[in-house]
Amino acid sequence: MLKRFFSYYKPHKKLFFLDMGASLLVAMLGIIYPIVTRTMLNELIPERKYRLIVIAGLSLLLLYFVRMLLNYFIQYQGHVMGVRMQAQMRSDMFNHLEKLPFGFYDNNETGKLMSRMTNDLMNISELAHHGPENLIISTISIVISFVYLCTIDPYLTLLVFVCVPILLLVSMTLRKKMREAFKESRQAVADINASLESSISGIRVTKAFTNAERESEKFEKGNESFVGARRKAYRTMGQFHSTTTFVTDIFNVMVLIAGGLFLYGDRIDVGDYSAFAMSVGLFVSPVMTLINFMEQYQDGVTGFERFIEIMDTKPEIDAPDAVDAGRLEGHIVFEDVSYGYEEGKDVIRHVSLEIGKGKKYALVGPSGGGKTTICHLIPNFYKIQSGRILLDGKDISRLTMESLRRNIGIVQQDIYLFNASIRENILYGRLDATEEEVIEAAKRANIHDYIMTLDEGYDTVIGERGVRLSGGQKQRLSIARVFLKDPAILILDEATSALDNTTEIMIQHALDELCEGRTTLVVAHRLSTIKNADEIAVIADGKIIEQGDHETLVSKGGVYAQLYREQFRES
Repeated sequence: MLKRFFSYYKPHKKLFFLDMGASLLVAMLGIIYPIVTRTMLNELIPERKYRLIVIAGLSLLLLYFVRMLLNYFIQYQGHVMGVRMQAQMRSDMFNHLEKLPFGFYDNNETGKLMSRMTNDLMNISELAHHGPENLIISTISIVISFVYLCTIDPYLTLLVFVCVPILLLVSMTLRKKMREAFKESRQAVADINASLESSISGIRVTKAFTNAERESEKFEKGNESFVGARRKAYRTMGQFHSTTTFVTDIFNVMVLIAGGLFLYGDRIDVGDYSAFAMSVGLFVSPVMTLINFMEQYQDGVTGFERFIEIMDTKPEIDAPDAVDAGRLEGHIVFEDVSYGYEEGKDVIRHVSLEIGKGKKYALVGPSGGGKTTICHLIPNFYKIQSGRILLDGKDISRLTMESLRRNIGIVQQDIYLFNASIRENILYGRLDATEEEVIEAAKRANIHDYIMTLDEGYDTVIGERGVRLSGGQKQRLSIARVFLKDPAILILDEATSALDNTTEIMIQHALDELCEGRTTLVVAHRLSTIKNADEIAVIADGKIIEQGDHETLVSKGGVYAQLYREQFRES
């Protein structure tokens, strides 16, 4: 793990070494004050060398000015380095998330992923900046101050140094406890972010059903869990700090008693005793820095572990022998295909079907039967467990996923639109499209006339998830996006089921035009929309139980005929 962490320093080697060099100079300059003090008390003041006293003071002031500039560089450029590393990790994480399979997002909440990308990486950034500085510079400071203290009196130094093992023992004992507490705290933060993201995204549903109180209860439950986790973390932190502070206080007591006895026995003089007392602070300060660093270390390491957890999740990768699909014609074949989201729980079982080029194939049946799963398998969103899916005779597992999906357009019931302009949302179908092609796609989707009534036309920003548009407008915008993509295969997953009858008729005209010349797979609830399909399959419990055109299935008097009669009676 450390090797992977240090790899992020590589692009910033120059800045890193400058930061470390500046920190080293600051540490070395810190020992000058007690040296000057000792010289003044033992030599300059007793010998009345006033000119040298002034020169020593002014020289010390100049060195402090230099140290101020070095501290500025450390605080400014050091943090910039940390932020750059954080940005690189965030880019790596985002790019990796883009490559992860659908199954990953089925099991991970958006709010928790956002927490890992923001809070966790912020703590990693702080560790990246302060970690080497605290470890290297504090260690050097301890060595320098220890050597200097030995030059004053080695026996007094060894007496004080006895307290160091006690400090190390305390930090090692509480380290594991702190790490577990902070990890639990991070999980609580992720949970509360996930709850918040869910509640804010669903605020309209909450208001419509007047369930604000229920959402508050859910949020408070997560909030209390967060408080409990932080309380535990702060308790261990309190134990850590209070105990280590007590041990460092022992340093001062040791210097006071032992130094006083040494001074009384004439082992050292007043100047040495004063310099030693001041120099002990230079020794204790980096020791305390290292001890306090444990808290930051736990935060950063926990965050980096969570970062690595995502980065180690296997992404979608093409098969070693995968080839570019090129422009497909759209002949689809399922050969004895089975798939389950969980091992041992198949959602579809031994499905075999064939859809000819340019044909319209419909899937109907009860919810949960596996219709949407079949649609998701064609673009290779999920890896099938057995069987094969062929497009134009090519196994989709042997096609690059980008080239495969470039040939497939999907229109779903749940439309996702970005908080951007209408133009940008349509362009998502093909980013290199011209303005004329965007307008033509909008016209074919019957949305152009509406767009032109808006003050900003195609530059109108539609809000998060297209909140400023009606359901029909959002659907037509998504259809325009697919028109622009111009795929060989079209999947309509209950594309009009959430619309009223009038809007559905308008959308259906656009969909009928979209389907022309393309192999189309339709998942439908309203059977009236798929009566003209070339073939219809009834899916139940993951299997095809009936198959044929509308007239054939109605004449059979089976499940499809029953569904059709019930809908006809309702209408």
